[in-house]
Amino acid sequence: MRFVQMCMSKLKNSEVGSGILPDQWNGHSDCTGAGSLIKRKSMKENAAVKSTKVKAPVRLSGGNPQINKAEGDAPVQAYIAAMPGWKSAIGKRIDSLITTNVPGVTKAVKWNSPFYSANGKDWFLSFHVFTRYVKVTFFRGTTLNPPPPGHTERSKEARWIDIHEGDQIDEIQFTAWIQQAAAQPGWDLSRSS
Repeated sequence: MRFVQMCMSKLKNSEVGSGILPDQWNGHSDCTGAGSLIKRKSMKENAAVKSTKVKAPVRLSGGNPQINKAEGDAPVQAYIAAMPGWKSAIGKRIDSLITTNVPGVTKAVKWNSPFYSANGKDWFLSFHVFTRYVKVTFFRGTTLNPPPPGHTERSKEARWIDIHEGDQIDEIQFTAWIQQAAAQPGWDLSRSS
């Protein structure tokens, strides 16, 4: 009886309905005989269980979520949900400000970052997770008034802001940048390949 209780306990702590036979349990081949005491789910039931499981997001260096390239709101929301810790709240707020201020905004995930377009062709903004901050890039940031502060000698027209944990977003300025950036041509990916 102790043998059956031990095996039942192992089954209870494993994935019920996963289709794993007792003799396939990692290091638990001693419970092989307990399989006949346990009612197995049908293949159809197993398929239903497998299809509802949600995979944990893969994170790249700095914690940036790895989300497949795709267009639409769903992949952007998946990216935001997979952003680690406090960064997810920043992603939600940025997305909300863009959606509120750019009617009919087009969204996509490209290169593991959300992209936003006012016309479905030219991208005006993107953000990306780094270890200690979230970088929000305006692709034609030099045309914004005032331009966002982040840039290097090689950044051409792009300008950005880095948002660190505990930073307060100046929503009035950020909204002005969003509206200005969305009102002009952005980065056309078809010309930059």
